[in-house]
Parts: sequence; structure tokens; C-alpha cells
Amino acid sequence: MSSETRKIALVTGAGSGIGRAVALGLVNDGFTVVLAGRRLEALEAVAVEARAHGGEVLAVATDVRDSASVDALFGAVEEAYGRLDVIFNNAGVNAPAVPVDELDVASWSNVIETNVTGVFLCSRAAFGLMRRQQPQGGRIINNGSISAHTPRAFSVPYTASKHAVLGITKGLALDGREFNIACSQIDIGNALTDLSVRMTKGVRQANGQIAVEPMVDVAHVVDAVRYIAGLPLSANVLNMTVMATNMPFVGRG
Repeated sequence: MSSETRKIALVTGAGSGIGRAVALGLVNDGFTVVLAGRRLEALEAVAVEARAHGGEVLAVATDVRDSASVDALFGAVEEAYGRLDVIFNNAGVNAPAVPVDELDVASWSNVIETNVTGVFLCSRAAFGLMRRQQPQGGRIINNGSISAHTPRAFSVPYTASKHAVLGITKGLALDGREFNIACSQIDIGNALTDLSVRMTKGVRQANGQIAVEPMVDVAHVVDAVRYIAGLPLSANVLNMTVMATNMPFVGRG
């Protein structure tokens, strides 16, 4: 693929879970993919897997909470490829599931700095590059959550962070119109990854009971992101929910 037709995508939190799966899916679609995450060793493992299938990837150790680290990431993207077509803001963390008065402030800060400030910093840098590149424009896809709409018990930091991501998504979708920048959000419910397998043993429900919930194959999440990433910039999916059909979301609580 020539440099003129090559599409560049960036995935944060690409070393494991949904980020890894999406990065490999985008590689299969012909994207050159920049892998960002805090653990370079994990990113390099994904890179080896992608290259084994003929993919072109670049691994960049990045802490999305740190503005200098994010600036370095986007500097590397611009130097290597000169543009960015798609970013999947996937990096995120959770906090211990405890009553809010038992939650330490450090746990709150880590969630907000990663899930909100991280999305802001990466979106800000992506917006700037997409705005000044030629041809102008690109697509920002945020990993929201069902918790952007309805909370689980004992999840105030995570719920607050994902509500904030929804606001960022809507704001970027509005502000990006002038510059041919589209913004989407995918809200995921119970996708099965190494990080979520614990949920198969039971999850606290609104009534205090612990119940096993159905899970959905992460491949369906990958397909959803691939679909959005492949749209022309004249079309957008503002919000998409991908979830296990029978999980307690509609009617939760």
C-alpha cells in the first residue's frame, strides 16, 4: 500500500484485552497501527503477532495520564507517518468496588486521570494533528461503557469517568464538524477478555446479590470498531452499544 493510500490508526491500551484485539483487527483491515500503552513489552508482543500476519505497526510506550508522554507519542506518529486517520481511545482503569466512603482518594484520582484526562489529552493531540494534516480530518473513537449511562453498585469513580467520556465524545463530535473530524463512542457490556474473566464468577447486582452475568465474545467489539473506523468521514456512528443480549442493563436497578 502506498503512503498516499495508507491509513494510520492509533490504539491506546493496546497491550492487552480489547485494545490488543482491536489493534489486530485494524491491522487485518490494512491499517498501519500505532500501539500505545504503558508496558512496552506487552506492546512488542502484540507487534510481533501483527507483523506475523503482514501488518505494519509501531509500538510506543505511553502514559496517557501524562501530557509530555502523550505529546511524545503524537510526535512519533507525525514523524513516522505524517498523519493520523483513526484513534481508538481505549486505555482505562477501574477502582475497587467498595462504598464510596471507603474509597481512597488515590484510587479516585487514578481513574479520573486515566479515563478522563487520558482521553482528553489523546483526543486533543489527535484533533490537532487531524486539523492541520492534508487532507484534513480523521476519526476519534472513544471506548465508553454501559456505565456512561447506568452505574453498577460501588462504582462512583468509574461511572463518573465514563459519563465524562460521553461528554467529551459529544463535544468533539460538535467541534470537529468544521474540520472534517468525526467522533464516535462505543459502549461495551460484558466483553470477555483476560481482564473481565473474573466477572464469569459473579457480579454484584443492584439488590446486593451476586449473580453470574452472560458475556459476549470480544470479536463482536472488534467488528464494531472496525465498522466505525471504515466509514467515510461523511457518515458517523455517534454512539453504539455492544453487549451480551441478556446482561442486566435495560432495567438495571
